[in-house]
Amino acid sequence: MEITKLFKDFFESEKAGGFTLIACTILSLFLANSIWSESYIHIWHFQLGNHSLEHWINDGLMTIFFLLIGLELEREIYAGELSNIKNALLPISGALGGMLFPAGLFLLLNFGTETQSGAGIPMATDIAFALGILSLLGNKVPTSLKIFLTALAVIDDLGAILIIAIFYTGDLNWMNLIIALSIFGGLLALNRLKVHNLIPYLIGGVFMWYFMLNSGVHATITGVLLAFAIPFSNGSEKSPSIILQHFLHKPVAYFILPIFALANTAIIINSDWHAALSQNYTLGIALGLIIGKPIGIALFSYLAVKLKICSLPNDINWEAIIGIGFLGGIGFTMSIFITLLAFSDAEHIDNSKIMILISSLIAGIIGLLFLKSTLKKTHNL
Repeated sequence: MEITKLFKDFFESEKAGGFTLIACTILSLFLANSIWSESYIHIWHFQLGNHSLEHWINDGLMTIFFLLIGLELEREIYAGELSNIKNALLPISGALGGMLFPAGLFLLLNFGTETQSGAGIPMATDIAFALGILSLLGNKVPTSLKIFLTALAVIDDLGAILIIAIFYTGDLNWMNLIIALSIFGGLLALNRLKVHNLIPYLIGGVFMWYFMLNSGVHATITGVLLAFAIPFSNGSEKSPSIILQHFLHKPVAYFILPIFALANTAIIINSDWHAALSQNYTLGIALGLIIGKPIGIALFSYLAVKLKICSLPNDINWEAIIGIGFLGGIGFTMSIFITLLAFSDAEHIDNSKIMILISSLIAGIIGLLFLKSTLKKTHNL
């Protein structure tokens, strides 16, 4: 299967980013539970303007991460796996099942309680971690399987973005929201007028982010809106969308996501931490990521093929899809991000983060071992 250079770059940066995330998470947990704990945690609570450093990372830097996700989604729609509707329906079906089943299992345990708002937590897939684990299998992995996981994870993130926009929006300030959307409309008009200079789009994006931040809608949504306002044109190397995507790969993989990991895994683990893992909301996260994800992804993909909505690529089998389903249970970045929006109680947030880390680790190990035993043939990227 032919594969574009941009996809290779995206895959490589996400793969390396996954390993960097693992290192940063281990470092952050170590520092948070060391003799330097107080000083380390204070760093993230340091006030800059009206907000803490942690808040600027989660609402500011993560907008750039969402911009990259939006640009990759745009590329997938115009020139990638999602450009052919029949090819797109397999990862779309898998992603849909991978969102509905985990949310359903979470709600089964938490519906009607104060923690039911956490249903979005186990719905997300961390692209960097998932691709990083998949890369450990080397050239055993068929290209179509890498593309399937990437497309599925990107669609998953789009689902998470929609969930954030719809369910985790606070009290709306309509004036700021209208101004933000008006700026978005102006950027779309520049696109239609074939303005290919990136500068007006980036300046407009900053203003759109400011008004979105003060509108009640989560500011990171700006990143995705901006991505679709930036011209994709013919998808060549000179396309503004492609240029920006190339530029953002390494800063996002090696700076933004590691900083997010450091700031959001600074968790103090008490001696009785394991007692919190038997709470309904933590059990819901574990069931969603470890069981709901693989069942949902594999079942919906299987039904889509059996109903002849789409077809399974020749070089992968159903065992491989199940293995990818387990890798889909690596929630990490997006699951932690949604946790911060779903809960306001610090204990709920910390316990959820711990369970996300444990569940993501278990899902990743199962997926790796499952795929290692399934993928017998050697493939080249």
